[in-house]
Amino acid sequence: MNKIIKYISIVTLLVFSACTENFEEINTNPYQISDASLRQDNNHVGAFFPTMLGNIFGDQIEHNLCHDSWVRHLATPTPFVGGINNTTYYIRWNVYWNRCYNQVFALSGRVIEIAEAEGNDVFVAWARLIRILSASRLSAYHGPIIYTNYGSLENTILYDSEETLYNTWFDELDDIVATFEANSDFGGMAAFDASYGGSIPNWIKFANSMRLQLAMRISKIAPDLAKAEGEKAIAASGGLIMTAADDFKIKLYNGFFPPARIAWGWGDTRMSASMESILVGYEDGRLSKYFEPATDNTLYPDHPDHPYKGIRNGATLGAKDDRLTYSNISKDFNPTTADGMRRCFMSSETHFLLAEAALRGWAGAGSAQAHYEQGVMDSFAEWGAAGAADYLADDTKIPVDYNDPKAGTGDVNDFRTGETDPRIMNRFGNITVKWDEAADNEVKLEKIITQKWIAAYMNTIEAWVDHRRTGYPKLPYNYQNDSNEDWGIIPADDFLRRMPFVDAERNNNAAGVADATTKLGGPDEIGTRLWWDTGGPNF
Repeated sequence: MNKIIKYISIVTLLVFSACTENFEEINTNPYQISDASLRQDNNHVGAFFPTMLGNIFGDQIEHNLCHDSWVRHLATPTPFVGGINNTTYYIRWNVYWNRCYNQVFALSGRVIEIAEAEGNDVFVAWARLIRILSASRLSAYHGPIIYTNYGSLENTILYDSEETLYNTWFDELDDIVATFEANSDFGGMAAFDASYGGSIPNWIKFANSMRLQLAMRISKIAPDLAKAEGEKAIAASGGLIMTAADDFKIKLYNGFFPPARIAWGWGDTRMSASMESILVGYEDGRLSKYFEPATDNTLYPDHPDHPYKGIRNGATLGAKDDRLTYSNISKDFNPTTADGMRRCFMSSETHFLLAEAALRGWAGAGSAQAHYEQGVMDSFAEWGAAGAADYLADDTKIPVDYNDPKAGTGDVNDFRTGETDPRIMNRFGNITVKWDEAADNEVKLEKIITQKWIAAYMNTIEAWVDHRRTGYPKLPYNYQNDSNEDWGIIPADDFLRRMPFVDAERNNNAAGVADATTKLGGPDEIGTRLWWDTGGPNF
């Protein structure tokens, strides 16, 4: 799909000469911003960044009805397309590719082109960093993507393998951090940077933290490379995102928070059954910060002191109105304003990454227990939730079983402990919150990833990555599984593994997609594992 991946055109002004000596002075609009002024204030490159950053996250059909559902954070009460859609493993929408290439890659390419010509190294580095952020999220959907060949004018544009992508990103992060470090007092980004106010040291921490995140993704498939890059991030002089002051949040440039519109405006998303099972079971202090109580007090007879009800992901649904009384997302998200910020990389994630790094023996990672507990405490503090210390000390509470009272008689949409039928088994098991230093690494990792999953609320791409690469948390399978030969078959005891390459690419870059499929290592289907999703043991 060559049109999607080419730079968007920028309208240029044609300046004609004239024989009148003072023609230019006579015909100059005194209220027009001159090109010189734009360059002086860096507007000619900086003005692209709000759009780039504002498109890191997708909307309803790119995120909410995709990985928000697949990783069991939010669920829909709406039976879209007759109840057979992405959430039930039949692909109807696959458009995140367009957002990334049109709104991030294209604009970053334009910034890089202009800034390189002017020797503006900081804006080149900043644009490349945002492009890595976007590309790493897009690759988590598809696997191979067009990256090093982006901007090619060839009829066939080849994709990069995931191995090439990760090596390229690590090399680019080296250059980006070096450029930032050499220009740490540069002040030209401030007008365009609602995240850090133009602070180069903060962007260095984000770049280092992203290196650690990417290294952990490949820890099973390329353990030596992962360890080397992870240890480089840990030892970096610029540091990591370790406190709330360092958190990376993206401004809501469009003036609204998409999940709030989906939930409160359209009534198309609600709490998931998995969130109900874990947050109610643990009596988690973040529960009331994430969700509103259900508006029908008959929905939760099994836990009347915790008035929350979720919808099972991949459920068999009837009328939309049946489940609108289930728990909505918190009113704190609605309404939102242009001054709002969206969580993208928080200190809690860094601590959970370091906890896993410690289990894997990465130098400098510190104590797995200390980082695990700090990650939980940071997440509680982030959401203004109380009781983190007591929560961390609890070794008895476990996730609860789930019953869908609107599904009629029988076990439709339910999951319970002790069942062997994949559709109705509660896979969360007896995992508790309290750290157990005597436990084996698998138990410790399950605790880490379960808490990382809870903390990832409203930013679920990495939670989806973690679930595929580690198998944790032990989420319930789909009750309704509509996968078939059209997009690939998902067994009843497995999960959707990726998104297929987009139709526009299949139609307009068929040879490129064919080559990408060989690099994928399996058919272009939703059940094919990505490179880092080995399916093997974690240790």
